[in-house]
Amino acid sequence: MGVLDKLSKSLRERLNKELEDLVKREPKGETPKTGVKFSEANARAREIIADAKDEALKVKQEVVRLEAELDRRLGALEERERQVREKAKEIERELTKIEEIKKKEIGRLEKIGALTKQEAKEILLEAAEKRLSEQIARRIREAEEEVKLRADEKAKEILVEAMQHGVTDYVAEYTVSTVQLPDEEMKGRIIGREGRNIRAFERATGVEVELDEANVLHLSSFDSVRREIAKRALQRLIRDRRIQPARIEEVVKKVRQEMDKILFEEGEKLCRAFKVYRLHPELVKLLGRFKFRFSYGQNMIAHTLEETKIGVQLAYEVGANVNVVRLGCLLHDIGKVVTDEEGTHAQIGVDLALKYRLPKEVVACIAEHHEDKPFSSAESRIVWIADAASGSRPGARYEAHEGYLERMGQIEEIAKGFEGVREVFAYQAGRDVRVMVKPEQVSDDQLTVLADKIARALEEKASYAGQVKVTCIRESRVSETTKAK
Repeated sequence: MGVLDKLSKSLRERLNKELEDLVKREPKGETPKTGVKFSEANARAREIIADAKDEALKVKQEVVRLEAELDRRLGALEERERQVREKAKEIERELTKIEEIKKKEIGRLEKIGALTKQEAKEILLEAAEKRLSEQIARRIREAEEEVKLRADEKAKEILVEAMQHGVTDYVAEYTVSTVQLPDEEMKGRIIGREGRNIRAFERATGVEVELDEANVLHLSSFDSVRREIAKRALQRLIRDRRIQPARIEEVVKKVRQEMDKILFEEGEKLCRAFKVYRLHPELVKLLGRFKFRFSYGQNMIAHTLEETKIGVQLAYEVGANVNVVRLGCLLHDIGKVVTDEEGTHAQIGVDLALKYRLPKEVVACIAEHHEDKPFSSAESRIVWIADAASGSRPGARYEAHEGYLERMGQIEEIAKGFEGVREVFAYQAGRDVRVMVKPEQVSDDQLTVLADKIARALEEKASYAGQVKVTCIRESRVSETTKAK
């Protein structure tokens, strides 16, 4: 029987007892006032029932709480039993391991008992070596790091010493060359009547001429070849002392034709500086072009002089083949002055070296000086180091100058693109452009239109600061020769 059933039975019994008590208290022989008595009984019964319900609710709540508590304790007991089982299994595993170790050690002891003195000594030494192996490895690593550090320091010393020996005092003329005049009379001859001589010289050479009070004539041009032709032509005119427009044009034309000889002379100077002889004449001539070639503003003769000195010094220090390094440094950029072939300057240089049958070690130095290919020798690596040391040292190269040359070249190329144009010269950092036209193709009327077209094209395509003055020049000449007497 449930708790509620027992409670219900108890309440019924209590209610019946209360009713019996009321009946007994009623006087005999009197007419019972059943209405009043039974109402009191009903009220009392309801109170009893209400109390019974409250008590039953409390009992029910207590029963629910007790059941929840019992479930919780049962769950905790089950979890504890599970943990005990897991612990017992773990202990059993550990006991198994201990038993295995015990058997193994007993076996070792039994084996040791049967060993000789020498065998026992070897086993002990082996065990000691295993214990010390980590310390030995650490000592070896420390020793390697120390050797590496000392090697790096020694390499830096060698490189710095080589760079100190290789620093060149060569100063490249970027855009201006100077010529010293002997006297005031020569100054007047160069200017000419109403400035006709100096104008003729500027037209013929494409350079800008300036005179100062110290009788020094400045030749200004972004093109080093033009400037060199103008300088040599002017020096020849000064020696000749016959200065007039026709003579100026004749001398300039002759000097321009002699440029191959000039290039060969410059190449010979560079070769003699490093005691390189019996080089093919064509290679010597190409080396002469270095005087008129810049790489990021660094003159290539200055770069080659400096790089070769550094490379040779490094070769002596590390015991490499000095002759291979010397030729590799001298010719590593030879491809930069070849303008009529396609490809990188390293590949063009390799083709030239193969063409003129240079040693394969030198060819490898040229091919690998920009790491286009893996280094095949110590000599190739030295050439690469020397090239990087010369090109990357502070002050060696100027990107601004390279951009200036590109801008001047762009202005001249735009003007040359028009039909009837013979020559174009850019002056004053590109702010003054002189255009020489072919008189048989461009008339006087067309000259004005051409100047306007060139100006509009420069506005659209060229990069310049300020304004650009375009001057088109048309000149016709007629000459006759007398009969010989």
